[in-house]
Amino acid sequence: MATIYDVAAYAGVSPKTVSRVINGDAPVSDKTRAKVETAIAALGYIPSSAARVMRSNRSDLVGLITGAISRTGEYGGVHGLPDMFLIKGIQQKIREAGKTLMIADTDNRYEQIDPLVRTFMEHRAEGILYVTESHREIVLPEMPNRCPMVLVNCFDAAGTPSVLPDDERGQYDLVRNIIRHGHRRIAYITLQAGAEATRLRLAGYRRALDESDMVFDPDLVQTGITDFANDSEPLIAAVLKLLSLADPPTVICCGNDEMAVRVYGILRTRGVRVPEQISVAGYDNHSAIAETLFPPLTSTELPYMRMGALAAEILFDIIETKETARPPVRVVGETIWRQSVTALK
Repeated sequence: MATIYDVAAYAGVSPKTVSRVINGDAPVSDKTRAKVETAIAALGYIPSSAARVMRSNRSDLVGLITGAISRTGEYGGVHGLPDMFLIKGIQQKIREAGKTLMIADTDNRYEQIDPLVRTFMEHRAEGILYVTESHREIVLPEMPNRCPMVLVNCFDAAGTPSVLPDDERGQYDLVRNIIRHGHRRIAYITLQAGAEATRLRLAGYRRALDESDMVFDPDLVQTGITDFANDSEPLIAAVLKLLSLADPPTVICCGNDEMAVRVYGILRTRGVRVPEQISVAGYDNHSAIAETLFPPLTSTELPYMRMGALAAEILFDIIETKETARPPVRVVGETIWRQSVTALK
């Protein structure tokens, strides 16, 4: 590999002159600059990033810790919206800022977080983004003098800056829209009972009912997923219970779009037409699902792309201002109305 001394010898100038050409920190004649640039091209010389970092105290490197790579295909199916969309939103902003993103996967092992953070810091990362696959609380390992960090899709009790989906508002907006279309018996089949998204979305569901003077009926709320396995039995039981009610729902809200696909199938195997006999709504607005179902699925967006982009912007701001005390930022997703929910007279 060519060195700065090789370039200097090839061009017939001093190493200091080569450094001036590369860094633009001192005047050099056009003739000398041309000789140095010719030598660099001929030798394939690549300037040392370590030296540049030492001069500027900026590496232009950003670290990202995720489990998305090791989780790909882990359960043999799609569960919610893949967190790779969060990474895509981050990557776009990193590229626009002229920085380089270094990605490390935890292999779904919590104990990997600490060494990965240390590795990024050893490589002089200016900041770190930590992405989780679901909206949840985490506990980061204690580490003095850690470089700036922003949490994405997660939060901690220590108040680390975070960007989160506004799950409560998303479900509220969806149910309010459904109510405006004339529905009064609105069922909700939730994700796992202990999930943060379930807690918040149930709050949004109930708030929408309260504001419309509708009485909350606990029989209309069922749990459709008991774990992350591909088990349809809890969902089938939930749908059958809703259909067996003396006053059954006119619409079923699902915890995510993948669940809505199964609900379509469960209803159709029992001769129930969507949306003519019962409407169905999802959550995530996973376009590969929502736009290809028949009828196309009404769904609330899980704004992963915007969350990732905003997290990167916040990290850049923290790097510049050194202000790390920030409240969590919640991003609201848009409700996308499609033909799976019909208006009632």
